[in-house]
Amino acid sequence: MTLTAENTAVVLDSTADFPDAPERYPNFRVVPLYVRFGDESFKDYVEIDAQGFYERLTTATELPTTSQPTPADFLAVYEELAPKYENIRSLQISSTLSGTFASAQSAAELLGGDQVRVVDTRTVSASLAMLAIGVQRRLERGTTDEEIDAFVEEYARSHHLLFTVNTLEYLAKGGRIGKAAAFAGNLLNVKPILTIRDGEVVPLKRVRGNQKAFQEFKSMFESTSTDSPHLKVGIAHAAAPERMEALRKMVRDVRPQAEIEMATTLGAVVGTHAGPGTVGFFWYDDPL
Repeated sequence: MTLTAENTAVVLDSTADFPDAPERYPNFRVVPLYVRFGDESFKDYVEIDAQGFYERLTTATELPTTSQPTPADFLAVYEELAPKYENIRSLQISSTLSGTFASAQSAAELLGGDQVRVVDTRTVSASLAMLAIGVQRRLERGTTDEEIDAFVEEYARSHHLLFTVNTLEYLAKGGRIGKAAAFAGNLLNVKPILTIRDGEVVPLKRVRGNQKAFQEFKSMFESTSTDSPHLKVGIAHAAAPERMEALRKMVRDVRPQAEIEMATTLGAVVGTHAGPGTVGFFWYDDPL
């Protein structure tokens, strides 16, 4: 069977930091996670946007917490899409970082049949959004289940993801620090360079200061990419727009033919665990 954008829907969760996905692609939907300040709970990007979240974070007396969507949240979206689309591909944040994948799986089982296929993408944020856009390119051309599966597997192997945080405090308190716990401790002005490998936060290097971190991003980008229109780049930041612009300029200088496919702000849920000042950098080659 040929899969197309007309017969196949794509469901993301809000950790993709792609809130305008349904406006950009009519066959896309986004299921929000939840962020909680004390007794107040908000749907990510629906009841609290990124700007409102970071403003509130500066005055919060304790760090917010997050929770995954319920199976009922996913089921409502699947039931809305099921009469309109023959196939539903549900691409979720790494199961190592969140229970969202499990909720989506439960909802697919409740719907019954094999209309919904849930994918553990083993990644998050703009990296997840870029995977979904790559899937969409194939749907718009016409594709198969086998080709989509092969693309998802190849993306997991070949895409690059780097990020740095102002402090590991947010990752640690949210329980998402993974192997980066080896870098824990607030050494003055030391910036950890981190990645996500097999769905888990992994430390790569420690550098001193934002400028050194930026130079490390540039060095890794230069050594693992070539200048081509097939080079897709994503940038994400948490209340650090000047760092995003610096990365955008670096991409233009180093790889002028590359397409900056995503430039986004980390929403409330990802921002809760990464913290203000975080900047992420993502890239991969897609010949399509």
